[in-house]
Amino acid sequence: MLDMFFAPRAIAVVGAAREPGKLGYGVLSNLLQYGYKGQVYPINPKADEILGLKAYPTVLDVPGPIDLAVIVVPNKAVPDVMRQCGEKGVKGVVIITAGFKEAGLEGIKLERQVVAIAKEYGIRIVGPNCLGIIDTVQPMNVSFAAGQPPQGGIAFMSQSGALCTAILDWALANNIGFSYFVSLGNKADVDEVDLLEAWDGNPHARVMIAYVEGLRDGRRFMEVARRVTRRTPVIAVKSGNTEAGSRAVSSHTGSLAGSNRAYDAAFRQAGVLRAGSIQDLFDYAIAFAYQPLLRGNRIAVVTNAGGPAIMATDALESAGLKLAPLTKETIEALQGRLPPAANTYNPIDVLGDALADRYAFAIQKALEDPNVDGLLVILTPQVMTRIEETAREVGRLSRLYDKPVVGCFMGEEKVSAGIRILTEEGVPNYPFPERAAGAFKAMMDYRGWLDRPIPEVRQFTVNREAVQRTFTRVREEGRLTLGDAEARAVAEAYGLRVPKSRLAATAEEAVRYAEEIGYPVVMKIASPDILHKSDIGGIKVGVMGASDVRDAFDLLVYRATRYMPDAQIWGVQIQEMVTGAKETIIGMSRDPQFGPMIMFGLGGIYVEVLKDVTFRIAPVSEVEAREMINEIRSYHLLQGVRGERASDIDAIVDTIMRISQLVTDFPEIVELDVNPLLVREAGAGAVAVDMRLVLSS
Repeated sequence: MLDMFFAPRAIAVVGAAREPGKLGYGVLSNLLQYGYKGQVYPINPKADEILGLKAYPTVLDVPGPIDLAVIVVPNKAVPDVMRQCGEKGVKGVVIITAGFKEAGLEGIKLERQVVAIAKEYGIRIVGPNCLGIIDTVQPMNVSFAAGQPPQGGIAFMSQSGALCTAILDWALANNIGFSYFVSLGNKADVDEVDLLEAWDGNPHARVMIAYVEGLRDGRRFMEVARRVTRRTPVIAVKSGNTEAGSRAVSSHTGSLAGSNRAYDAAFRQAGVLRAGSIQDLFDYAIAFAYQPLLRGNRIAVVTNAGGPAIMATDALESAGLKLAPLTKETIEALQGRLPPAANTYNPIDVLGDALADRYAFAIQKALEDPNVDGLLVILTPQVMTRIEETAREVGRLSRLYDKPVVGCFMGEEKVSAGIRILTEEGVPNYPFPERAAGAFKAMMDYRGWLDRPIPEVRQFTVNREAVQRTFTRVREEGRLTLGDAEARAVAEAYGLRVPKSRLAATAEEAVRYAEEIGYPVVMKIASPDILHKSDIGGIKVGVMGASDVRDAFDLLVYRATRYMPDAQIWGVQIQEMVTGAKETIIGMSRDPQFGPMIMFGLGGIYVEVLKDVTFRIAPVSEVEAREMINEIRSYHLLQGVRGERASDIDAIVDTIMRISQLVTDFPEIVELDVNPLLVREAGAGAVAVDMRLVLSS
């Protein structure tokens, strides 16, 4: 799919330079130095020969075909070079040159010009403003990086070129292998989604990792990632996670949502593992790249020190993993060979004087145990410790069993030789137990994704035409917010259960409707301009009797006209009072990258105080809806506490899915809150008491 970048037969370096220290020299030198086997053409109108190769004035002067051009000329010259590449039939370009959209308005115009030329000739672009591409499989290095990592199973993409150089230096120092290393730069064309598709099913990409600053098309990313992650783990670290730049919103959902929550939800629904830092990104990556997948959550620990074993136990349990319960046979075998003072349960403590053979015996028995899914080997450098010999035994035994083995050789100077051996043997090493536990958790999370059935989104029979008519009427009246009666009509059209309700224009109408519905009733000011009625005292609950209804009507209208004198007042909504139910909220705000984002949590006036909410990107399946409910911290309140009956979870699930379908069917809905959704006991259903909708302008 992107063979012009990962299997080019001929490469031109446009802007190749004769002087060391220039980018054009560095790119050409890397291409020649690191073993590229195809044709290489330096392009420089002022040179006849560069680094022993014949140079050409332009790509049009090259006698043979060119698959890939690497452009390292001043930004103003790039459009001309692009047009020459198009005329030559070049299908891929890597634009290392900076000075495009990252540099301001003129740069934006220049980048658009370059993209337009590329589309005209069918050229794919990596960059501009990027470090380049390193491919250790071909091999091919068309970057200006200092050095090339060893070949390995990690395929890496990054928006930041500077970060790429730092990671390359770290990889060289730690002998960490990569298959592909791509700096995306401004992503004028090729982006993360293109690389996911290009590397999908590639045996050299055992794990794909990404540094992401932003996604151009979040929904396409989710679609492709869902497919790719079923075969290959994908790990991403997302920068720019603070909500300081969140837009002003009027809904509860909008005020609680934000870019970070959207990425969390999207990554989870697409099977992408989210790393909290660059350190986590590579901690997880080396585990997937070098070890088999974890099959379960039961971990064995072999150690020569008690303190680190306790730390490991705490870290594993905090990560949702378990210490494997060793079988009777394993324990008896360990007791027969280890010293009497050794701990033969889990963690297995081989004691501080353990040599490599004692470690090897304990490791072998742990890996043979059917209750063990993965193994953590802890080593602290003590007087008797044979660090290098032990590392070789760990590596040898890890290859014999289809279970992940990770090391935790703690220290630095004394254990460095052992760590190098572990790396050579394909055993990831972590300096502290907490980081090893984090890697195991990532593997367990990915195993959970693989074992999870592919979600199916249910489609309900609804009345879309009625909703469209309501929206059309609202817009014709010059409004973007729906009033109570209109929101109620939308809810009913999508099968949501709503309380009995009537709109009263006068106090006497209010009395008549209240008696028809039955006391007690709830009374709410009815206005398309007042979204949060409780803020102005626009709600009265538990109203009993005709005189109370009249008084409440006058009070609500008075408060509305006093606090919001310009608001359009339709009257007062008289509503059935739902009792014996718990308040929850279901909402939606539309994220710029991913579209409609559904929220669930506790409702009523407490939603913004407790912030006990969770999010998913619509459309939402039944499995995802149930996960949302289970994730809130207050889930046990819905299950029933202190003799209370459990709430109707199925009714919440049904409502979430119906709201999901509504906001998917109507992209003009930009904000929505059902607050509260009153949930009765199991089997009794849920009632959407109040729904607010805001349409796009």
